[in-house]
Amino acid sequence: MSLVTRSQVATQPRTRILGIDPGSVRTGIGIVDADTTGQCVHVHHTALLIGGEDDFPKRLKAILDGLWALIDQYQPEEVAIERVFLAKNPDSALKLGQARGAAICAVVARDLPVHEYSPMQIKAAVVGRGAADKTQVQYMASMLLGIDKKLQADAADALAVAIAHAHTRTLAQRTGVAASALIRRRGGR
Repeated sequence: MSLVTRSQVATQPRTRILGIDPGSVRTGIGIVDADTTGQCVHVHHTALLIGGEDDFPKRLKAILDGLWALIDQYQPEEVAIERVFLAKNPDSALKLGQARGAAICAVVARDLPVHEYSPMQIKAAVVGRGAADKTQVQYMASMLLGIDKKLQADAADALAVAIAHAHTRTLAQRTGVAASALIRRRGGR
């Protein structure tokens, strides 16, 4: 995949995609503009730092408020979010699930379509193999988007989610197969 400049994407129909890597301490955010060929241009990335709140419900509100502010500012048209993996610690898994739920509620409340991807699907779409490690995802997200500096891990994961969605939606458009069916066929769980 070759790098595309913002001006090149501006001449083609594009879709702004918000990628979310949910977390109960830090939620990764990545926003890209994707053209009809799946080429992506970096728009924004950050990590919502929500771990400072002692009261867990306030952390969930921080996710909601943070996402609403970003949605208002960047006006995404579609959202992609990472599915929760099974954690070894049940308490951590519950908190992660609640953080993910808060993120989904934030975007659904703004009438945005949500697409879900497993960590394996995201890694396969960005790195080429589902067993890639975090440093490989960081490197490839930077490469694909032409970002020179090292990305923070959660933001890189969120950008990878957005890139995976851009590639899946392009394949769906080309094949006429629904994206949800492609996700299941590509090993989504």
